[in-house]
Formats: sequence, structure tokens, C-alpha cells
Amino acid sequence: MRAVVMAGGEGTRLRPMTANQPKPLLPVVNQPIMEHVLRLLKRHGFSETVVTVQFLASLVRNYFGDGDELGMNLQYATEEMPLGTAGSIKNAEDALRDGRFLVISGDALTDIDLSAMVRFHRERGALVTIGLKRVANPLEFGIIIVDEDGRIGRFLEKPTWGQVFSDTVNTGIYVMEPEVLDAVPAGEAVDWSADVFPRLLAEGAPLYGYVAEGYWEDVGTHESYLKAQADVLSGKVEAEIDGFEVAPGVWVAEGAEVDPEAILKGPLHVGNYAKVEAGAELREFTVLGSNVVVKEAAFLHRAVVHDNVFIGPNTNLRGCVIGKNTDVMRAARIEEGAIVGDECVIEDEAFLSSEVKVYPFKTIEAGAMVNTSVIWESRGQRTLFGPRGVSGLINVEITPELCVRLASAYATTLKKGSSVTTSRDASRAARAFKRAVVSALTASAINVRDLEGSPLPVARYETMRTDNSGGIALQTTPGDPQGIDIVFLDEDGADLSRATQRKLERVFGRQEFRRAFPGEIAELSFPPRVVETYTQELLGGLDMGGVQEAKLKLVVDCAGGTASLVLPYLLGRVGVDVLTVNARLDEVSPTETLAERMRDLQRLGELVSSSRAAFGVRFDPVGERIALVDESGEQISGERALLVVLDLVAAELRSGRVALPVTTTRVAEQVCRFHGVAVQWTSTSLDELTKAARERDVIFAGDGRGGFIIPEFSSTLDGIAAFARLLGLVARTRLSLRQIDQRIPEAHLLKRSVPTPWAAKGSVMRAVVEASAGRTLDTTDGVRVVEEDGRWVLVLPDPSDAITHLWSEGPDEDSAQALLEEWAEVVERAGTT
Repeated sequence: MRAVVMAGGEGTRLRPMTANQPKPLLPVVNQPIMEHVLRLLKRHGFSETVVTVQFLASLVRNYFGDGDELGMNLQYATEEMPLGTAGSIKNAEDALRDGRFLVISGDALTDIDLSAMVRFHRERGALVTIGLKRVANPLEFGIIIVDEDGRIGRFLEKPTWGQVFSDTVNTGIYVMEPEVLDAVPAGEAVDWSADVFPRLLAEGAPLYGYVAEGYWEDVGTHESYLKAQADVLSGKVEAEIDGFEVAPGVWVAEGAEVDPEAILKGPLHVGNYAKVEAGAELREFTVLGSNVVVKEAAFLHRAVVHDNVFIGPNTNLRGCVIGKNTDVMRAARIEEGAIVGDECVIEDEAFLSSEVKVYPFKTIEAGAMVNTSVIWESRGQRTLFGPRGVSGLINVEITPELCVRLASAYATTLKKGSSVTTSRDASRAARAFKRAVVSALTASAINVRDLEGSPLPVARYETMRTDNSGGIALQTTPGDPQGIDIVFLDEDGADLSRATQRKLERVFGRQEFRRAFPGEIAELSFPPRVVETYTQELLGGLDMGGVQEAKLKLVVDCAGGTASLVLPYLLGRVGVDVLTVNARLDEVSPTETLAERMRDLQRLGELVSSSRAAFGVRFDPVGERIALVDESGEQISGERALLVVLDLVAAELRSGRVALPVTTTRVAEQVCRFHGVAVQWTSTSLDELTKAARERDVIFAGDGRGGFIIPEFSSTLDGIAAFARLLGLVARTRLSLRQIDQRIPEAHLLKRSVPTPWAAKGSVMRAVVEASAGRTLDTTDGVRVVEEDGRWVLVLPDPSDAITHLWSEGPDEDSAQALLEEWAEVVERAGTT
């Protein structure tokens, strides 16, 4: 039986370690990761092995040759271009047609019992058996659910926390029958988990999952790379260590010289012909490569030092990685998580702060204090996207320098000569930072169409309407006047998808920004009549019939935001009697606290009641969301406002679908069913709601927090369009908002948040699935458990914080509360186990 080792990975997340060597050749305790894999194969009788290579393929071939030194026979299948996990195996098809074969990654450290996995495969008559492992954080892997016999029921590649329904993940180890290669097209980039396995599962093919008990670590990040060294030294994984154990946990390889006056506290490893001088101190989980020199009074703790490195006297290295052929000079200090690439020079008394990355062939000058990565220029924060784009404190976490780097990374993902829009809210900080963004974009050969101060819906629509590749909008963080959000838009004016965000994050993390030649510096323009165009197309796209005849009186609160730039022109064209308040641009207080918002809504209610208006509406400071007040001056909650508008839209159109997040009350289904409209449930991600709104027969979408999508005009959140649509609906229905609200059944939807350690989130979701046996499950987002009596609870891990959210709904408050408490106990118990 043959094995296939996939060794074509580029390992971009491990840069700068993989800047000039393939990931499978990264040393773990002075042996390449792939060598550990090959030795595991040899132990289980897989001596005939095919190695698939692509990135720096010659380095892999030159290192391992024909495998004779390992007692194996190695063949190589070279990809001219990346073919994906399945395409690379298809490329080696000629060597695999004669029987069953095993596939394993050449860059993951493991001691899984491969023989037991093959037996499992054979006994069940499987077409494919996937090696599975339970992990604490399943986000970066494919998650899989299997039945009691191991047959696969569902899997999902690299989920969000909202999609996590198990902590059992795909290890990338497969046992396959040769017939599976018939399902892979030749010469194309094809992935097993994303392309082939879902199709085979849908066809009913026998796919099985083998839950392994051994060790497995996907060495895909700097943290996991250091962890792999420690696990080998600690004996947590069965792996061969070259050299002699001269003391408990202290391994010294052939030809190494360790002065008796040196202090060694294992577990640690000293490589071939390394030299450790008197007074040097090596602490736990330190690994020295071949020909490393450590001078007197140097201190190393959890440091991984590759071959041919000089460590000068009085240096201090903690939890870092030093690339080969690098010199670390006297009294230099390198902190936790720092990575120094190959052939660098760290001069005397230089200081590298935590998490700093120094790319190959760089020199850090003597005495320099480096707290950001050195590539072409410095790097700022590590994490990028949150729920509102890139967010942080003004001039603390978000600085003009960071804006330049972010915009440069965004520009690098676009083609030269592309155009993007830029916009901002009324704040001074957004104005200042937008200038930095514009400079970076134009310097990167991206044309900028600057909308200046503009409501976010107008910026989204203008981005979509014209031939733009995307946009960047800056706004004050809602509820926090000290914070700012940088919102990146795609060509449709929507927030970037998670896949595109990851692409931008990779470019930003590597800081490999594209540079424009002097003649390629792009243009900055200010498009005219943007508000007029938006208003005209809005009114032309919506049914405003009956508005003038209804002679409605309204109260509109612009909240001192950019909606005040559009509403006067819009309301003048509509022809209604309007009392407008806060119709100014407030630069000093561009956002509002919750208390301020409730105060202003109360004032709005008083104005509506005293003026006998039909209703009142309050916009958020960027015009994206609205809050409603009925004719009696009572505020309509976000959830009830969604039901009211939904009822109006469904009653008028009486066909099509509405898109709603799974956290919405199921009263919405009753409303839609009454009017002959269907509901399409989406995840809580705004990106998914926007995608659903683009589908042909979707007539409405909303998020229950004042955000509405009016698909006949735009597929993104638009408070101004929602207001105009509501105006027409109310005018034609001749009913007040209060009357509409009162005819909709009461909802009993409760929410609770439970603190959950990050490491326990996967096991919590697995516990929820196991506890729901016999009940109906919905995994649109998180896990929704439906009881026989119709009550339901939704368990959803938070993507940004160490908490898990729960929603429950029942026919009354007490039953919903009882259900919420029952499942909160399940989450709490699993989170503390």
C-alpha cells in the first residue's frame, strides 16, 4: 500500500520562516516536519511513498532525494501551478491506480495510528476515510459530524464561530480507494473538503471519519510551531530525537560542545556541532540547530534557533525563533513571539518587542527598539477585522500610520488603475484619517472618488452604481466617541466577505504592499451631484404612490449626522409636512451613548405626540439604521419595528421571500405566512444577509436592530431607503404604525450571554449537539434546537469575545425562560469541564 505526502504548501502564515524555504522543511527539534512524517509512515510499513511538491520543489527533492537514507522509496509529482489538495493527488494518479493509498500532510506533526485507521477503512468498506481529531479551536480547520458507525453526515471547511457545530476536525489524513480519483478533474485546482467530498456525500458515497486518539498538530502558525517543539521535547508526541540524552530531557547531538560551566535545564536539544560556552544558560524547550554558537552569559528560554546562528554574549532570547545564518550580537534582547528571518543581523543592544517579525536579509541597527515588524516598513496591530470593520481607539489603536498601511494592503488586493470611493461621517477624526487613506490609495495606483462627508448608504450606493472596485468609509464607533471604524466595501457596496477580509489580512500581515511607479500615481476626484443622483434614483426605484394624497405629517431626527445632507432634498421632492430636528453636522459629538439615544428618542416621541404626526423616525449618525416612534409617541423596539415593516411589505406584495437572521422571532413566519410570503433564514453575519437580499425573488431583509434592506433599490443596509419605503407603505395602507403593531402577535424572545473560554467553545458546541439528541437541529448559524412543542433555543459562539450567546422563544415568557435556563446550564457545564 502506497502513501502520498503533500509537500507543496507555501506556509504564508509562517512567514518570515517560510519566506525562502517550503513549510515541510521547517525543522522541529532539528528535523524537518516532513522527516517526522516520513518516519511515521516507515513505522507503519509505508515504504513506497509519492511526494507532491510545488512551492520551492527543488529544495524538497534535494533534501530527501530518493528516500534511501530513511529506508524508503520516494517518488515526486511536481505541480506546475497550485492544484489544491485534490488536484495535487490527481496529478500523481499514475502511481496510485494499483490499489488503496493513504494521504498525509507533509507539514503537520502527528503520531496517529495509521495502521488502525487503514483497518477501520477496510472493515467499513469505505471509499474515503478521513482522519479526525478533537481540537479546542476548530475555526481554521474543516469540521465534521459522524454517526455512531463513523459515517460522515456533514462537514464544513474553515467555519466561523456561528457555523461551529462540533470540535471534531479534518486532519488532512485520508485513506482512499483509487476510484475516488475519477471524481477529480485533471489539471484543475480542486480541493477535497470544498469540492470533492461534498459532491460525493450528496451522491451517497461511503465516506467515513476515523476519530484518532493520538497526537496531531497542524503547524500552521508561529504559536503552533513553538508548541510542536515543546511537545516533541516533552514526549507528548512519539517522534525520534537525534542525539544522546545526557541528562533527563537534555539531548545533545553528535559533535556538539557544551562547556561544563554552562547551565542546561531540560527538556531541550543541542544540535550537531553546536557550541555552548561557559556561563550561557539554556532553559526549557530551547532548541539549537547545527553549528550554532552561544556565547557566555547568553540566556535562552523556549527559543528555537535554526542552523549556523551566532548568539552573542549577554543576549536574552525568550519564546522566539531565529532563522538560519543570522547573527544576534552582544546584549541584544528578543521577546516572546518574535520571529527573525534567515541571514539577518541583530546588532548590539537592539531590542525586538513581542510578536515582531523581521524578514530575511534585514539589519537591525545597534540600540534600536523595534516594536513593529520590519519588512518594507513598520507594522501596527495584529488583528484587523471585527464586527464593524477595523476598529479601535483614535490615535491609540487607529493612527494615521495604520490607516496608510491598511489602505495600502487594500490597494494591493485590487488591480492597478482601479477606482474606489472614500467617505466619512461628520467627525474630525474621520476627516483626518480619510486623508491618510486617500494618500495611500493614490500612491498605490488606485483612483479615488472622494465623496467627503456622506451618509454610509449613499457611499454604498455610489460604489455599486459606478464602475468602482470597492470603497472605504470611516465613521465614529457607535456609542464610543473615542473610537473609529474603518469599513471596507466591495464592488457592490457591501461589507467585505470573510474570505476577502482574510485575503486583506494576509497582505497586511506580510506587509508586502504593492508600490506604484511615479507615472502610475493615481487621481483624486470629487464626483458632482452625488446626493441629487442618489435621491432621484431612490424615488424612481420605489413606489411612492399615494404619499402626497395622504397628506402625512412626520417628525424626523437626523441625530446631527450625515443623513441631514440628504433628507432636505429628499423630503422636498416627496411633498410631505415634516418637522426636522438635529439637522446639522455635529463634529464634536458625532455619536451617542445609549443614555443620549434614549433621551433623544423620548424627545422625538414628545414632538410626534404634540404635533399629531403620523410617526417619527430617528436616523443613526451615518444614516444606515432607523428607530421608529408611533403616532402616540411610543418608541417601537427594533424587533417590533422589523415585524411592522415586514407586515406592511408582505401585505402589499403578497409573494416572494424575505431574508431574516436566525435570531429573529418566529412570529415573523406567522406574519409572512398570513400574507403568502416565505422566509429565508440567514446567519447573523451582515455579509450573509446582504447576499440573500441580492437573490431574485427576495422582497425585503432586516436585522432586527433598525437595519433594513430594500432590494428593489439596493442590497445593502439603507436607513434612508427604508424610511422612503415605509413612507409609501403607510400612505397607501391608511393604517397607523400603532394599529399595525397591535395586530401582530406578541413575541416572547429572550437572550442571554454566557462567558465561555476560547479553548472551550468547540467542546461547548459539541456538547449542545449531543444534548439535543432526538430534537430537530438547525445549523444555519450556531446550533438551533427545536423542541416538539415548537419552542426553540439558539446557541451561538461570539466571533470576537469569549462568550456564547443564547436566544430562546416560547409561547409565553415563562416557557421561554425555562428553556433558556436549561440550555444555559448545558453551555456553562461544558465550558467549565
